Amino acid sequence: MRIKWLSTKFRLSRMKLRYNLFMLIVVLLSGFFHEDLAAQSIRLMRYDEDYSKLKDADSTFYNRLKYIPISSDREFYLSLGGELRYEYGLKVNEDWIKDQGFNSSFLQRYAVYADLHTGDRLRFFAQLNSALENGSKYGAAPVDEDQLVVQNLFAEFNLLKTGAKSLSIRLGRQEMNYGSGRLISVREGTTTRQYFTGAKLMYSLPKFTLDAFVMEADEVNPGVFDNKGSGQANLWGLYSNIIIERAGNFDVYYLGIKRDHAQFEEGIARELRHTVAARYWKNGGGFIYNLEAAYQFGAFGAGSISAWTGAIDLGYTFEQLKFKPSLNLRNDYISGDRSAGDGKLQTFNPLYPKGGYFGFNPLIGPANLVDLHPYLVLSMTEKLSLQADVVFNWRYSAGDGIYRPSGNFNTAGTASAHRYIGTTYLLSADYRFTPLLSFSCGGQYFKTAAFIRDIVGQTSDSRFFNAQISFKF
Repeated sequence: MRIKWLSTKFRLSRMKLRYNLFMLIVVLLSGFFHEDLAAQSIRLMRYDEDYSKLKDADSTFYNRLKYIPISSDREFYLSLGGELRYEYGLKVNEDWIKDQGFNSSFLQRYAVYADLHTGDRLRFFAQLNSALENGSKYGAAPVDEDQLVVQNLFAEFNLLKTGAKSLSIRLGRQEMNYGSGRLISVREGTTTRQYFTGAKLMYSLPKFTLDAFVMEADEVNPGVFDNKGSGQANLWGLYSNIIIERAGNFDVYYLGIKRDHAQFEEGIARELRHTVAARYWKNGGGFIYNLEAAYQFGAFGAGSISAWTGAIDLGYTFEQLKFKPSLNLRNDYISGDRSAGDGKLQTFNPLYPKGGYFGFNPLIGPANLVDLHPYLVLSMTEKLSLQADVVFNWRYSAGDGIYRPSGNFNTAGTASAHRYIGTTYLLSADYRFTPLLSFSCGGQYFKTAAFIRDIVGQTSDSRFFNAQISFKF
């Protein structure tokens, strides 16, 4: 018992040391960047940031970090940046098992990148990520720990650049994120971020973009530089965005995937799946919407695939009212398998989705699911926003089970005739101290329903709480 107590005390001391070091770095860098915060433009994909405008800017610490001239004419330059993120998560009865008790994790993400521009034609981007987990009594999940990994390492060459028209090719390891992240996401919410290795061709006009890509996905392992490639193309496709004045934004895309040992309640077999989809959307003030539909076909073992999804997300932001309330309603229909073992698969595969689409610590994922999701967002101040959500979850098909946020198979469902899974209640807050430093926290309560009680037996409602502080520079 004393050894266990000393081990726990050591882990807590190490966590405290890391937190204090993090806060010291944040204070120092925030002080250096204070006068230039308005100039900072942090993007979800760090390689999308453009600091060429700093070429002739004043020589401050921030400018010297973001624009380091390599050549005498200052056309060749290097840009440096990174991230520090700490998160504490507390889970109670996380698997819906009665008296399962508490489990907590202390999660950390560290990242550093270098972006080298050699004129207008060629650039090189490299990024190292470190994702660490401490405290969980079950060990680190694959989305929580990858001690050191080359997250991005690519060369990008502009084949054509005339005015607003461009054609470029990107070769190497790279993150990708498309649309609302339902099918291809960088997975920002988890500690480890998703990446691929391959080639992408990008064509761009002011109101039209088209990407074509062929990618390999790695098996993520928790150690240092120990992720393993599949040795084959796992993901390929075309993704286009069309902007039509007074009509909105349209995304039209095709995606293909191949997995050698895909698992569904139907069984385990080789999967070759094609997805054709369209999205119609508008963000910003006033009336907002996001409508998306996809159909999938292909082969699963010796059988065929026929699956689909449809999603509606509607909302209205009352910009003239106090706190600018935004009322929203999301509704998803995601197909599931009709009958396990019949040689035909109707379960939708979300491919590479973002992890938190249905909650902070979602226990069910976007396969064989129907959900109704009203939510309210309040802008209390320019820096503070609050959000409250309720998500009602059903199985689409009683012949199929439930799946994890990644789309991987979770629990068989044929033992229960009930469809209602449970209700998720969420409350979250986000506070942005500066454009570089932010804090968020939230709570989630999942009330189990008839299906979970049938499958688990002695059940309990689950709870989840988290707090996260992030600094990006």
